[in-house]
Amino acid sequence: YHDTAPQTFLTLKAGSFPKANATLINGKGRYVGGPSSPLAVISVTKGRRYRFRLVSMSCDPNYVFSIDGHTMTIIEVDGVNVQPLTVDSIQIFAGQRYSFVMNADQSIDNYWIRALPNVDDANFDGGVNSAILRYKHAPQQDPKNTTQTPSYNPLLETDLHPLDEPDAPGVPTPGAADVDLNLAIAFAPAKFQFTINGAQFTPPTVPVLLQILSGAKTAQDLFPPGSVFTLPRNKVVEISIPGGIPGAPVGVHSLPSDETSLNLLSQHPFHLHGVQ
Repeated sequence: YHDTAPQTFLTLKAGSFPKANATLINGKGRYVGGPSSPLAVISVTKGRRYRFRLVSMSCDPNYVFSIDGHTMTIIEVDGVNVQPLTVDSIQIFAGQRYSFVMNADQSIDNYWIRALPNVDDANFDGGVNSAILRYKHAPQQDPKNTTQTPSYNPLLETDLHPLDEPDAPGVPTPGAADVDLNLAIAFAPAKFQFTINGAQFTPPTVPVLLQILSGAKTAQDLFPPGSVFTLPRNKVVEISIPGGIPGAPVGVHSLPSDETSLNLLSQHPFHLHGVQ
């Protein structure tokens, strides 16, 4: 984003979501109307296999990631090893992580690495939304081929299966959980405030480490009320997230047109760190 945080906040309060000016891959990128600045270069040697770790640090858009002329074999998703799945493109959302293996089996040359955001008029003109895969001994220049390799085998997340499937404790049946949690997610655009069950997360005024050193011992002591859910060990927990409200996980098609801009703020994946 080329605007400052205060400027971006004013855009949000006006009811629209700011559009990112550029896509960065490993910290480098170009923007429409800007100079042909250097792009990130991933160097490979022909005949070798490489493990890539793909992470979306996006604020809002999701991306369709691909490498011209190459396929990707996914082996890990969000910290979970999965059965190898070969695809030619990956749609990745904010906060998601993939590991894939790429075989450098093409002719020695430069190839476009592409990350197309889901925004209007997104393209790759002039090297925007792109990086470069460069084989050893290839010339140090942008790829000459500007025609994107068609995607015939995109990732379908339903095709992903864990490599190991440990049994969950309890009875994994809807309605038979030991603990039921309902997470009502809401968003107040005027305040740019997200809440879960009416509680807003706010960072502690005193750093967590200092609080621990001063004697605080439980999570409830460290964070604002309503921010912490205490769960028993070795129990089945059923989590429900109602849809149909701004901030909840719903599709744009299910909202009136005047609420579309609000819903753009809700398209973020839900995940639990350290939990499968």
